[in-house]
Amino acid sequence: MFRVDLNCDMGEGFGVYTAGLDNELMKYITSANIACGFHAGDAATIRRTVKMALENDVAIGAHPGLPDLAGFGRRVMAITPEEAYELTVYQLGAVYAFAKSEGGSVAHVKPHGALYNMAAKSRPLADAIAEAIYKVNPSLMLFGLAGSELIHAGEAIGLRTIHEVFADRTYESDGSLTPRGTEGAVIVDPVRAAEQTISMIRDGEVKSRQHHSVILKADTVCVHGDTPGAVENVIRLRAGLEAASISVQKAGV
Repeated sequence: MFRVDLNCDMGEGFGVYTAGLDNELMKYITSANIACGFHAGDAATIRRTVKMALENDVAIGAHPGLPDLAGFGRRVMAITPEEAYELTVYQLGAVYAFAKSEGGSVAHVKPHGALYNMAAKSRPLADAIAEAIYKVNPSLMLFGLAGSELIHAGEAIGLRTIHEVFADRTYESDGSLTPRGTEGAVIVDPVRAAEQTISMIRDGEVKSRQHHSVILKADTVCVHGDTPGAVENVIRLRAGLEAASISVQKAGV
């Protein structure tokens, strides 16, 4: 029996602004990556999202990003490994405290956006993020792009690593995600997204945008709440996984 975690980035509004349909999406996922206030999110949003996750028996994860509200954390910034360490500890602390205060706990950490992609290729940044997580709590899981430097850094320091694949993104031949802004980077067809996901889980590979086979491991699948038709896409994806005899359950269980 194949099994996989289904995760989604959440709590990405702040102040009077909302983003995504978290309340609906939460019914179909098993792990929530909660924005920590740098790329999105604020105290009230973190607390509300943590409570929502607990009510739906969804694993709580911290989703630290670059300090870039205007760019939603998706613009590359020149940061040092020391800065990567500090911003990870700072943001993890916010979600960690809210989870504890609501009677829950944080299960994992998944960097957001540009920080995630930078750490996938830069070992110094990856090492700094992994060290930050380990020093806060070595039992936390680290979600990273399958086969990336972030995964290698987590393994090296002793964290439990969870290889992540993406249902609604296309891949390059080096295993990286196609940069947003490139035509075809986001998969909006739910049928195609489900087919790609099932292939990654069952066959351990994905076809790149350049039509090459990329070998990867799929422990968790990310769906994005800001993709058009996100709720319908997640419902179809989960139904497709179950029809393919792939069990959907929390990472690390």
